[in-house]
Amino acid sequence: MASGERTGGQDVVERALDAARTELGIRCGFPPEVQAEAEAASRRVATADGEREDRRDLPLVTIDPPGSRDLDQALHIEALPDGGFRLFYAIADVGFFVDRGGALEAEAWRRGLTVYGPDRKEPLYPPVLSQGAASLLPDQDRPAILFEFGLDAAGELRSTAVRRALVRSRAQLTYAQVVEHVCGGERLFAGRGWADGLMAMRRFGEAREKVEAARGGVSIPLVSQHVTQLTTRPLGYALGFEAPQPSEEWNEQVSLLTGHAAALLMLKERVGLVRVMGPPDPEAVESFRRAAGALGFRWPAATSYAEFIRTVDITHPRVTPLLWQAKRVNRGADYVAFDGELPADPLHHALAMPYAHATAPLRRLCDRYVLDLLVQLSAGGRPSAAETDALRRLPETMDEAERRESRFERRAIDVAEAWVLRERVGERFAATVLGRREGDVEVQIENPPVRSIVETGDRKPAPGDAVQVKLDRVSVDEGRVYFTLA
Repeated sequence: MASGERTGGQDVVERALDAARTELGIRCGFPPEVQAEAEAASRRVATADGEREDRRDLPLVTIDPPGSRDLDQALHIEALPDGGFRLFYAIADVGFFVDRGGALEAEAWRRGLTVYGPDRKEPLYPPVLSQGAASLLPDQDRPAILFEFGLDAAGELRSTAVRRALVRSRAQLTYAQVVEHVCGGERLFAGRGWADGLMAMRRFGEAREKVEAARGGVSIPLVSQHVTQLTTRPLGYALGFEAPQPSEEWNEQVSLLTGHAAALLMLKERVGLVRVMGPPDPEAVESFRRAAGALGFRWPAATSYAEFIRTVDITHPRVTPLLWQAKRVNRGADYVAFDGELPADPLHHALAMPYAHATAPLRRLCDRYVLDLLVQLSAGGRPSAAETDALRRLPETMDEAERRESRFERRAIDVAEAWVLRERVGERFAATVLGRREGDVEVQIENPPVRSIVETGDRKPAPGDAVQVKLDRVSVDEGRVYFTLA
């Protein structure tokens, strides 16, 4: 154990996280002029007028993790007599509060994203906006960008409308509450005027999943490693893996549809910002096929990569290393801005469709500009030279912000892993080999859920092999654990 790691308790973890923020250039706190501008903007009152339709009649609800305050989206889905759907999706109108050319916008460009940590988050916009005036909190009138979609009984998109609106969310729900109501006999929210929309949401989500499968899209199940801050235990932090609620997958289909519709409109009008990803590398697919077999998953020769992913049992004891390997099949996604000439390949090949980010403007910089553009294009307008210039500058800004976020997320997990293991030096752990890394191997330890590089010496275990590893040293401040193959 590194010197001083026993002192300060939970503060050791938070000190290490703060050091990571500093090292990675993550901005913490807001300058006085930015805070002042945000507070002034928070006092603005949106009204229904010629440019903003009054849709406070819609029984919208938000669905987010427990305790969320930065609520970007609210939805309502109607099941139609012909078996189709009408979907209303309200997204926070950041452009109403954040003026172009101001200090608040400039600070958002420096950040790019909200960066979440287990101890706290550093938001894209000051909380007075992102968790207050601009957030779609329940029982509050809010300015929004409202999408209205018409879909047939098979879940295929038939119509899209985008406009500014004044909306009012009826309730703030969690994913677990939605599942409890929908799968528990519709009892949890019985009698609420908006509850029928939750039942339609399930049908909608399942229909869109079939559409995704038919086009060959791949959505890797959302089983991910995470760090949880604990307030009731001396340890302070815990590691775990979280599997998605069915309602998260239904909700994801709403977001995917919106991003798809946004991309279609921008491509039609030949101006915008899309998210693209190239096709998977055949060699990477074959490598993944071998790893899946080594992990004990059956993958028939005639089954494609996309079909295999859709059949994966997320309760399988080795699903975590499998899905970790799956992420290596697809190449990284990129932002592409265009004005006039279309991108050479506008597809997001993992999703098997054109796609754009548009649904999280409180937490992701580019979404605000895409939403502003969609409203313009839907009304028959065109962006100004300054607006297209902003679109051209966004890919570089977003790429750098996502790199910072990814590095911090990995560092936070590294620090938490070191903290959890700080008093277990010398112990042995059961692990599964994920792959080779510069002469050593990367392994997934089952309990606690830790992923680490292991020195192997002369031995070279293959991906999928079950091994024993020995913990030799820990440094919480550095977020480092040192294992050797036992």
